[in-house]
Amino acid sequence: MTYQTITTEVANSVMTLMLNRPDRLNAFTQTMLDDMLAALDAADADDDVRAIIVTGAGRGFCAGVDLDDDNAFTAAKVDPAATDPGVWDDPANRDMGGILALRLFNCLKPVIAAVNGPAVGIGATMQLPMDIRIASDTARFGFVFARRGIVPEAASSWFLPRLVGMSQALEWCYSGRVFGADEARAGGLVRSVHAPGELLEVAHAIAREIADNTAPVSIALTRQMMWRMAGADHPMQAHRIDSRAIAARSSMADADEGVASFKEKRPPAFPDKVSRDMPGFFPWWTEPGWTGGDKQ
Repeated sequence: MTYQTITTEVANSVMTLMLNRPDRLNAFTQTMLDDMLAALDAADADDDVRAIIVTGAGRGFCAGVDLDDDNAFTAAKVDPAATDPGVWDDPANRDMGGILALRLFNCLKPVIAAVNGPAVGIGATMQLPMDIRIASDTARFGFVFARRGIVPEAASSWFLPRLVGMSQALEWCYSGRVFGADEARAGGLVRSVHAPGELLEVAHAIAREIADNTAPVSIALTRQMMWRMAGADHPMQAHRIDSRAIAARSSMADADEGVASFKEKRPPAFPDKVSRDMPGFFPWWTEPGWTGGDKQ
């Protein structure tokens, strides 16, 4: 598929999704949102894709929304004093970053952010629903919203405190300052910091560890179990889903292959496919709609 603002390449079961507006430090637009959504759909539908790496072309990861767009923050036009809930719940009011974050949240493949340069605004918040974040030592991060007169978006008020803790999340968002990769690592935002020339090599090594040794259906289930249980109000909810998943997976061909390959001291060749072999209880949740609890 041809995209306008990103490129994708699948090699050795790993999709590399590169934000590709280097002349604008990969500033985010509606077209980039559409391209990324389509690429994530393609990755989920392709059993040959075992993991996704997201990075940026040139010297930036993503410098936030493109501020040359008159509707950079949102195309919604509302009266800030309106009290009618219908005004605020109009689907036209949904922010682009939130749409992308929720699509990443629902992804069936592990997503690795390889942050190669400046990542501010949505460039920082789009990483939060990704599973593993690594950074170049030239990367810089900023939750700069209050300095632009707006607020954090991309559902980051849900994701960021879960990743780094409430105090750290509030400090970064209150100040709106831009900080370096070492501080991002110390604060728990990124896993590790690397020289620029080593960044993608490390990202691919992480992806290969997943692709070469694990069962795709197990990974798809694990990803959703972990993310969704982060919002559960009691561990019994996790116990129910764990029990369903263990019962289902232990009855499938992958479990036989996992045991056999271990006993025979050989690499596994898991036969189950995400496209056809997800257990019957999946998905176990009802996806909230924009204005209510209907599945959307």
